[in-house]
Amino acid sequence: MIKVGVRFPPASRADQIAEEVRRAERYGFDVAWIADSQLLWRDVYAAMAVAATKTDRIALATAVTNVVTRHPTVVASGINTVAELAPGRVILGLGTGDSSVKPMGIRPSKRAELQAAIEQIRALLSGQDWEYGERRLRLRDAGGAVPVHIAASGPRTLELAGEVADGVVTLAGVSPETLAQTRGAVRKGLDGSGRDFEFTVGAFCKVTDDLERDAAVLKPICLHMATIGGQEFLRIAGIELAPPPHVPEVYPDMVHAEDWELAIEHASKWVTDEMAVRFARTFCLFGTVDDIVERARRAVELGATGFYLRHVGNYTLPSELIESFGGDVLPRLRELT
Repeated sequence: MIKVGVRFPPASRADQIAEEVRRAERYGFDVAWIADSQLLWRDVYAAMAVAATKTDRIALATAVTNVVTRHPTVVASGINTVAELAPGRVILGLGTGDSSVKPMGIRPSKRAELQAAIEQIRALLSGQDWEYGERRLRLRDAGGAVPVHIAASGPRTLELAGEVADGVVTLAGVSPETLAQTRGAVRKGLDGSGRDFEFTVGAFCKVTDDLERDAAVLKPICLHMATIGGQEFLRIAGIELAPPPHVPEVYPDMVHAEDWELAIEHASKWVTDEMAVRFARTFCLFGTVDDIVERARRAVELGATGFYLRHVGNYTLPSELIESFGGDVLPRLRELT
């Protein structure tokens, strides 16, 4: 079965987030991916814990936490606490840091550091001792293994996910070209092992009959791709965009802007309406129900086992997406399996 999940920025009280996760469960979504960035949102483990007590079926996943601001022992304890409340339906999503570390000038974790942290977290969750200095310590009341999914876009991190994780969350959208590249890198890491592995495709999503109007909200995201060196990625959509200068008016950054309309206004200096439409059509699940189902079908044919849906916005809950996608698209996606 294709697993369809929704991203929840924990931008309101934990009980309000939990109620929205419960609504997603009622609509039939499979995973609630709850974001983690300590200066932007409420604590991810607190939000997951409350959601665990309000739901029965939906999986709860970090989207994604890191092992830089959170020591591996802290990650192990946090996810163990949630898994105790929601046994069998918790996923540990891990990444290199992004908005949790970069704004503070802290270096994201390197590939080897992430791999070592996963080994440590798994050992602690399974009740094993781990060496810290001159002592060997263990996690008290360890509840057992939790699936680990790595969020990745670069080939080396994608390969690492295939090597050591239970799944991957790709961040490059739904274009056939990027899916083929990401799937290939993951397969390299899997090295023919044949073990169970989840390939979750992340994409911004909106059900709309007016793509030209609604694609404008993607301009800051498109510009962000150019900022982080994603020119080759953008060229897949026929977008030529030079790296822009820093835009200090937009806080804290273009892709996490508190004032999204202001971010669109500044991004429009570089990103045209036509570019935004191309970005939406190539990488996102933006469009009519039929459009979205067709792009999702192609992604499944290229190896996707699930989707990680994102609404545009970091400080609102995905209420409209849950309703529109859950009501009109999700029943059609179930027919693909």
